[in-house]
Amino acid sequence: MSQLSQDPSQTKEISPDQLTEDSAAVLALRNFIFDICNQNGGGHGGSAIGMAAIGVALWKYVMRYNPSNPEWFDRDRFVLSNGHTAMFLYALNHLTGFDKWTMEEIKGYGSAKLNGYKTICHAHPEIEDAGVEVTTGPLGQGIANAVGLAIASKNLAARFNRPSYDIVKSRVYCMTGDGCLMEGVALESISLAGSLGLDNLVLIYDNNQVTCDGPLDWINKEDINAKMRASGWHVLDIPDGSYDVQSIVSALESAQSLKGKPTFINIRTVIGLGTQVAGTYKAHHGVFDTSSIEASKRLAGQDPAITHVVPPAQLDYFRERKAHGEDLQKQWDSLVSTYTAVYPSLGEELKNRRSGDHGTAWLNILNELDIAVFSGKATREVNGVLIEKMWKANPALCGGGADLVNSNKFPYLESDVFHPSVGFGGRYIRYGIREHAMAAISNGLAAYNPGTFLPLTATFFMFYLYAAPGVRMGALSHLPVIHCATHDSFAEGQNGPTHQPVELDSLYRAMPNLNYIRPADAEETIGAWIIALGNVTKPTMLSLGRDPTGYVPGTDRHKVQKGAYVIVEADGAKLTLVSCGTNLHYAVAAAKLLAESGVPTRVVSAPSFDHFDQQDGNYKAAVFPLDGTPIVSVEEYVATTWARYTTASIGMTGYGYSASNASNYDRFGLDAHGIEKRVKQYLHDLNGSNARMAGWRQL
Repeated sequence: MSQLSQDPSQTKEISPDQLTEDSAAVLALRNFIFDICNQNGGGHGGSAIGMAAIGVALWKYVMRYNPSNPEWFDRDRFVLSNGHTAMFLYALNHLTGFDKWTMEEIKGYGSAKLNGYKTICHAHPEIEDAGVEVTTGPLGQGIANAVGLAIASKNLAARFNRPSYDIVKSRVYCMTGDGCLMEGVALESISLAGSLGLDNLVLIYDNNQVTCDGPLDWINKEDINAKMRASGWHVLDIPDGSYDVQSIVSALESAQSLKGKPTFINIRTVIGLGTQVAGTYKAHHGVFDTSSIEASKRLAGQDPAITHVVPPAQLDYFRERKAHGEDLQKQWDSLVSTYTAVYPSLGEELKNRRSGDHGTAWLNILNELDIAVFSGKATREVNGVLIEKMWKANPALCGGGADLVNSNKFPYLESDVFHPSVGFGGRYIRYGIREHAMAAISNGLAAYNPGTFLPLTATFFMFYLYAAPGVRMGALSHLPVIHCATHDSFAEGQNGPTHQPVELDSLYRAMPNLNYIRPADAEETIGAWIIALGNVTKPTMLSLGRDPTGYVPGTDRHKVQKGAYVIVEADGAKLTLVSCGTNLHYAVAAAKLLAESGVPTRVVSAPSFDHFDQQDGNYKAAVFPLDGTPIVSVEEYVATTWARYTTASIGMTGYGYSASNASNYDRFGLDAHGIEKRVKQYLHDLNGSNARMAGWRQL
C-alpha cells in the first residue's frame, strides 16, 4: 500500500514519524522542487513533482553512477527526454552530491540572469554541465539520443567484455512524457531500438495523461502499451507511480533481467501532485499555491516558512549514494586493471577508445593518397572509397545510412552489421528510412564518451531536411558527427525538384558550429575528410555530387582548410568567379571563354565558408579583392549566403526540374555558356564602375 493518499490534490494528515524512509525522501524531493519552481516565479515543475518517486527509485536504488566523477566511463546513463522538467534532474544531482550542483546554482533556476549572471540550471538540461548526458528540450530527441547511447554501450560490451570481465555494463534509462511519444523522431527511434533488440535500454513513461494544452485524450487515445509491444519492446505497468517507490524499483530491476528487447515501463503519475491544480494542464508550468506547499512541508516535518533546506535525514539518505558511487568506480577500476593484465592488447585498445586516441594511420592515408586513381569520379564515389579506407584505419567510426546506401556509395561488410542476427560487435547500423532518428541517434553515440565513437550518417542532401533538427542539436551540443549528403544539386536529374535541394545549403551554412563542406573533386574530398576527422567539437556535413567531375585545375587537399583559395590566377584580372562542388568545373570553363573574349578572369574554389571566415583579413582580401573588381559566385543553389563575399551571384531563384544533368545546367543558365552570357551582361551594366559600390545583385 502507498504511504500517502491517492487523491491528487490532497495528502493524508499523518505525522512525519509515520513516513517510511522512501516516502520521506519522495516528500523531501517534492518540497525541494516546490522551492525551485517558486523561487523565481515559475518553471516546469508539475511533471517533476509527479515523477518524484521515480527519481528516488532510480537515483537511490537502481542506477550505477558516481557523483564524485560524473564522467565515469561505465556509469549508467540517464536521459531526460522531457527536458522541460529539468528541475527534476537538477534536484537529484544536488541531493546525491554532484559537486557542481550546489544550492547556489540551484537558486539560479528561472532567474532573469541580469548583469552577466550565469548558472548551470538552465531551462532545459545542457550537455556541457556535469551530470547531464545530452542536451534535451525539443521533444523526442532525447529518446533518440538514448537509443544511440544504448547502441554505444552494447557495441563496447560486445567488443571488450570477456568471461568474468564485464567491463562495460552501462545501461541507459530515458524519462519521457506524452509529448515525446508523439514526436516522429521518437517513433522512428523506438521502432529501430525494437528491431535491434537493445535490452540495455529502459524507457520510463511518466503517464500523467496531461499535456500543456489540456487532457491527453483531447489529442491521443491510442493504446501505448500495444504500440510498444508491436514495436518489439517488453512492457511493464505500474499503477501507482506517485508514491510507491519499491514497485518502481521492482520494475526497474525486472527490466535488467529481461533479454532480447528494450523495456518500456508505463508509470501512472499525477502532475502537480498535492496542489490545487493537480491532475490538470494548469500544473504543467507556473508557480504553485502557497497553502499546498505549506501542507506538504508540514507533513515532512519542515517549517513552511523556510525554503531551500533539505531535512538532514533525507539529505543523508540521498548523499549515501556519493560514497556508494565512489566504491563502484573503485571496483570497476580494479577490474579494468586485472583485465588489462589478462588481455593486454584489449586493455590497450580500451584505453585508447576511452581517451579518444585513434592514432594517425587515417591521416597518413589521406595525406598520401594518389589522386590519379580518382580521375573523373563523382565526389560521392570518391567519398565511398574514403569511407572504406577510413573505416579500417579509425576504430571510432560507426554508423550507416538511412536507406539509399548503394546510391550514397557507403560500403560495408555483412559481418560488420550491428544487429542481433549478426552480433553487436559490428559498427554498421542499418537505420532504415529514418533520417531524423539517424541524426539524433548519432548524437547519442557521439555523446557516450568524447572521442570513443565518431558516427557517420548518409542520405541524399534533400533528405537532410528531415534530419535537420538532429543535425542542429548535434551542432548545438558540440558533438562530432560526419554527415555524408549526396545528390546535392539539380544534377540529381530525373527525380525532379522534390529531390533537388536548391535552398538547403542556406540552412546548413547558417547553422552555427556546423562545418558544411562542398568539395569539387577527389582532391578536395580528401581535404574535407582531413577536416572532418579532425573535428572534435563540431559536426561536419560533406555535400557531395552524383555525377563525374569535370576539369578543375589547382585543387589542393590542404588548402581546403583555408575555406576558399585561388585555383586560376589571371594577369590584369577584370573579374573573379567563385564556385564549389559540382558547379566549379563550369565556372572554370566559363572563365576560359571570358578570357578568350578579352575578360581576364580569376577562379576561386570555396568549399567551406566556415573555414574561410576564420582566416585573417589579409588572406581574405587576397582571395576576394576589395578594389571594386566584380566578384561573381556561381552555384546551383538560391544565393542567400554569398553576398558577404561577392558583388553578384548566379544561382537558382526557384525550384529545379525533372530533367537530365546537362539539360538542367543549360535550362537554368549555369553551364559555361550560361555563366559567360550573364557575366557579360553584368559587366555591361556596370560599365566600369566600382562593383562593390553598386551593391550585390542576383544575375
